[in-house]
Amino acid sequence: MQTTKAIAVINAEGLILGRMCSKIAKRLLNGEEIIIVNAEKAVLTGKKKSKVAEAKEFLEVGAPERGPFHSRRPDRIVRKTVRGMVPWKQPKGKLAYKRLKVFMGVPKEFKDVEMETIEQAKAKLAGSHFTLEELAVEVGWNKGA
Repeated sequence: MQTTKAIAVINAEGLILGRMCSKIAKRLLNGEEIIIVNAEKAVLTGKKKSKVAEAKEFLEVGAPERGPFHSRRPDRIVRKTVRGMVPWKQPKGKLAYKRLKVFMGVPKEFKDVEMETIEQAKAKLAGSHFTLEELAVEVGWNKGA
C-alpha cells in the first residue's frame, strides 16, 4: 500500500520572510513536503539601509578561501532561514529539511498548481519593507548569472 503525500506549494510573494519560514519549519517537522515559489519576492521589514549593512557584515565572517561560505541568492537565503528554524543536527531536522524545495519565480511544472499563502505572514502595506531580491542585489548577487 502506497500513500501519496500532499505537496504544499506556497507563493512567497508579499510574505514576511521570518514569519513565513517559522510556519513552514513547523509544517516540515510535521511531515509535510513543501515547495516555495517566488522566493525573491519575500519581504523583509525594517530600514533597508541597516538590514543591508547587517547582511554585508554577516557575509564577511570567516576566511575568504576557507569559509564559511554564505550564499547571496534569494532562494538559498530562504532555505538557510528555514534550516535555522529546524533542529538541523538531529535526524528529524535533516529529514524535514530534505522535504523543502525553494524556487525563484514559478517553474513550469507548478504553473497550473493551486498555490497557497500564509495569512499570518502577509506584509501590511504600512511601514517600511523591501524584497529579498533587493537585499540580495545590494549584497552582491549577480541577478543575470
